[in-house]
Amino acid sequence: MGALAVILARAGSRGVPGKNTRPVAGKPCVRWTIEAALQAARVHLVCVSTDDPEIQRLAEGMGVRVVGRPDALATDTATIDDAARHAVVTIDHALCSHDHDRAMGVTLDPVVILYGNVPVRPPGLIDRALDLCVASSCDSVQSYSPVGKYHPWWTARLNAQGCVEPWEGTVLNHGVHRRQDLPPAFIPDGGVLAVRRAALFLKVAGVEPGPHAFLGKDRRGIRNPEGSVVDIDSPIDLAVADAILRDANRLVEQPPVRA
Repeated sequence: MGALAVILARAGSRGVPGKNTRPVAGKPCVRWTIEAALQAARVHLVCVSTDDPEIQRLAEGMGVRVVGRPDALATDTATIDDAARHAVVTIDHALCSHDHDRAMGVTLDPVVILYGNVPVRPPGLIDRALDLCVASSCDSVQSYSPVGKYHPWWTARLNAQGCVEPWEGTVLNHGVHRRQDLPPAFIPDGGVLAVRRAALFLKVAGVEPGPHAFLGKDRRGIRNPEGSVVDIDSPIDLAVADAILRDANRLVEQPPVRA
């Protein structure tokens, strides 16, 4: 049947209060993620998991299903996989309440977990992750971006006296002082996370318990260019995302230049 996209967008936030509804390039932040999910060819159904009435009204106005998130899953200590599992179970029950869907044996798999506070992601990113997940039959696919100048080899410790010490080993910066000489390193960027149902519901054999057990055993990654995903965690992120999207809109709206 295709994938189920679960957009996580709770009301609270410590870094940027109400960040999912903050305006970004003329739209509420979460709207950018909803639009990206609706445009994905492999996504069969989109739902938004939220405890925010404003987000609920926005999602319903866009024709998207809403899953009311319980208070226990809307805190800053609640895990994303618990919230995602709750949304999937809720949607399953809703689908099975329809005789046609029950007769067809509707199962939406994989599940795409998307964050409502990521307004900037490359076009087609969701389908790229789903393509790899389906083609490889892996447990999960996550998007990664280069760490850039924040490379782990350049991480250091500062003691109480201000002395600089290597984070690991005995040589500061691993002896590398030019960014071009650093080995490639990547970090999850929050752009997309596609997970097989078996992995999400912790049914993959041989996976050690832990906060990332829901990613399964066979974990794959896709690469994004540096800076192509913006995850809103600070006021600076809001300004960056707004500038990127406004500039992209200007390029789209600009009439072609005649020779």
